[in-house]
Amino acid sequence: MEEVEIGKVTDFFAKPVVAGITLSGTLKIGDKVHIKGSTTDMDFTVESMQIERVNITEGKSGDLIGIKVPDRVRRGDKVYKVIE
Repeated sequence: MEEVEIGKVTDFFAKPVVAGITLSGTLKIGDKVHIKGSTTDMDFTVESMQIERVNITEGKSGDLIGIKVPDRVRRGDKVYKVIE
């Protein structure tokens, strides 16, 4: 398995549990991601994605997206797309 860095966490909201991510690559619904930081380490599949509360199916470099995350993430955590 290979991992490619595709963004950074820029925000976190507890209710609902959502991470704001600034993308440096492309991300689609159904992609597997790995978020890693000093205290963060989680893998999950992207099930929904939004830009300014509007549902999208794909984000591209430069977009600021929101995705639901299984647990707390922190500003500065790196976001990787998992390529199998």
